[in-house]
Amino acid sequence: MSVEDVFCLQQGRMLMLTGRIERGRVCKGDEVEIVGPGGGATARVADIDASHVRIDEACADMHIGVLLRGTAAEVVARGHVLAAPGSISAHGCFTADITLLSEEQGGADVVSGDRLRVHTRSAAVWGTVTLHGVDVVRPLHGAEVTVALEEPMALEEAQPFAFRHHGRAAGSGTVLRLPR
Repeated sequence: MSVEDVFCLQQGRMLMLTGRIERGRVCKGDEVEIVGPGGGATARVADIDASHVRIDEACADMHIGVLLRGTAAEVVARGHVLAAPGSISAHGCFTADITLLSEEQGGADVVSGDRLRVHTRSAAVWGTVTLHGVDVVRPLHGAEVTVALEEPMALEEAQPFAFRHHGRAAGSGTVLRLPR
């Protein structure tokens, strides 16, 4: 589940994390891992809230709130991912196949060293791009690139993402490889 919002309850003794479950399911009592920058903490699900109704189990495509007891608010933020322990990890760089939008849609030339704002799930992180085998990628063209992120984000191979360049939507891509 990608974390969209974090709410402190009961003077910080409980956290409610809201978001949409991408795949799998979560049950009351499950142990979950918080993945993202500064993440890596685990917690036990105290309760699950679906439209102000407490439920014991939630599955893929449900928008829910997950209550965690005893977890510090500093270890989780928008953009983190709640997952089964060990199922996904945060990465600081990745190789991807990108395609730029047309100039009319906001696409602009991309060269090695350019900073892109990478958006995936509910996370947005700055990254520096390195092109492979070409000097420049022009609007409506694609290329294989490596992106070095300024802070780690939860990533998986074949995961889609969008990016902004010079403050405008510039293109999209797919994660091809992650470092081992």
